[in-house]
Amino acid sequence: MVTATHIDAQVLLVSALASGQGKTSVTAALARKLSRQGKRVRVFKCGPDFIDPMLLERASGAPVYTLDLWMVGLDQCRSQLAQAAAVADVILIEGVMGLYDGAPSSADLAREFGVPVMAVIDASAMAQTAGALALGLRDYGPVEMAGVIANRVASAGHANMVAASLRDIPLFATLPRQSRSLPERHLGLVLPDEVGGIDEMLDQLAEQLAFDDAAWSRLRTTRIEIPPAPEKQPVEEASPALAGKTIAIARDAAFMFLYPANLDTLRSLGATLRYFSPLADEPVPSDADAIYLPGGYPELHAQALSQAASWQASIRAAHADGIPIVAECGGMMALASTLTDQSGACWPMTGLLPGAVTMQARLAGLGSQGWTGAHGILRGHTFHYSRLETAVAPVAHTVKHPSGAEGEALYQTGSLTASYFHAYFPSNPAAVAALFLGTART
Repeated sequence: MVTATHIDAQVLLVSALASGQGKTSVTAALARKLSRQGKRVRVFKCGPDFIDPMLLERASGAPVYTLDLWMVGLDQCRSQLAQAAAVADVILIEGVMGLYDGAPSSADLAREFGVPVMAVIDASAMAQTAGALALGLRDYGPVEMAGVIANRVASAGHANMVAASLRDIPLFATLPRQSRSLPERHLGLVLPDEVGGIDEMLDQLAEQLAFDDAAWSRLRTTRIEIPPAPEKQPVEEASPALAGKTIAIARDAAFMFLYPANLDTLRSLGATLRYFSPLADEPVPSDADAIYLPGGYPELHAQALSQAASWQASIRAAHADGIPIVAECGGMMALASTLTDQSGACWPMTGLLPGAVTMQARLAGLGSQGWTGAHGILRGHTFHYSRLETAVAPVAHTVKHPSGAEGEALYQTGSLTASYFHAYFPSNPAAVAALFLGTART
């Protein structure tokens, strides 16, 4: 029996010259349009991000995973692409920032896997100059340029001028300027569930995305290598590190920054996952062996969290009982003594990490980082607009990638491990298991 070593799939990396060009709207429109045509669509997001994937999941109807050559790693990126190619007719990858921004960049990912690039250009304030931008994006790397999607186009005549300027690059599609855009806040787009009529907006984007069927039919496929199957482990091998453990995970409008891959990793380690809502004043489940408080928007719900007596009492009791608690960014903010929101109102929090969190207008942390402990490096990133003032001394710091400079502080008080650092669990499952077993002392 011959085992397949590759899959040929239709894959596109949707990128642009900068943020704000409409990559997410265009990718969502393309995913929704293709899905409505009966195609099986899988979407990935390049680089660390929680919010864009939520919208892309809504548009495509399937979970959106992360591709990043450093945080996720080459082998896991290849594995995820192969898994998607096995079940999808089309794979879309939304790039991060501009095509060549970051180390590694979206262009690096496209070249690594031989994926053609679809460039989104905001044509609202230009016409023929679009050609110069497209040629520059193609040739600077270079990358293989499949075509251009012109966003915020004013008319058919405007589209014709853009198309004529592209020379040998096809104008793949156009999208008109929208009367209603997806709202944003300090960490990015507003969450899909907070936008009234979000599905109608996505349907409208799909209907207004006019693309060239002939150009689509000429798109080449990409050969995705299938990683070899892992060797079978001996039957007598020990159980997974978190077998028999129940992990309680905060999940609501205040705590929703969760990578699907993180949840997959916890399950693969043997854990049973239980969700609860601090915003609804639900206590920590009584059978929890560990607690995970992910990031989110606690600053938008500070008053409700401050008045959630059952939640506060239960997390304090869990901490007093020595139950391991892992708190990331927004999760850590909710465990400080106080949280001052954007309006300047100061709200009491649980106080497990003595200190004051204050929202600020200026970005306080951004970028890829890694934390090295006893089990090696756990990779991830940071993105926050608040600062923490505390007398608690950090037990360690992350390291920024690629500069090597000192990154976010890591705090441990009793059974609590807390940081602004968002960890990507598949990068080091052994380190993750130690965190939730309470053995990751530094």
